[in-house]
Amino acid sequence: MPTPMTRRGAEKLRAELQRLKSVDRHAVIQAIAEARAQGDLSENAEYEAAKDRQGFIEGRIKEIEGKLSSAQIIDPAELHADGRVVFGATVELADEDSGDEAVYQIVGDDEADLKLGMISVSSPIARALIGKEAGDVAQVVAPGGVRRYEIVKVSYA
Repeated sequence: MPTPMTRRGAEKLRAELQRLKSVDRHAVIQAIAEARAQGDLSENAEYEAAKDRQGFIEGRIKEIEGKLSSAQIIDPAELHADGRVVFGATVELADEDSGDEAVYQIVGDDEADLKLGMISVSSPIARALIGKEAGDVAQVVAPGGVRRYEIVKVSYA
């Protein structure tokens, strides 16, 4: 099943993959070699730590390669969704109770970063927004109860 991802998110994963393969992998191999040179491996904490790190790096490489191979890269600037909220869209919201406004871009799970205004497509608020357009009201079930947000503006940038 394709995994939706913005172009920026795919580039970020490719950069991490490159770093893991060209820098981190070589550094951990060197650490393992140095730990082996110290002798008895059965009680060598540096060796065990390096082997654990190697396992993490190799697992992360496989995970990223899998995500990139199944990625459906979406460029928000090329979307033609007729003003509807879709993956990649940037949405201006107004909380109906407080009047507080927020701006979020709907992105893939790996790209989500609330501090940067990027929310996961699988989050409750994104699921409530998908398919709606400016002027619509989305109801989001939150821990504190149901929140209602009016969609002020939808853009694709």
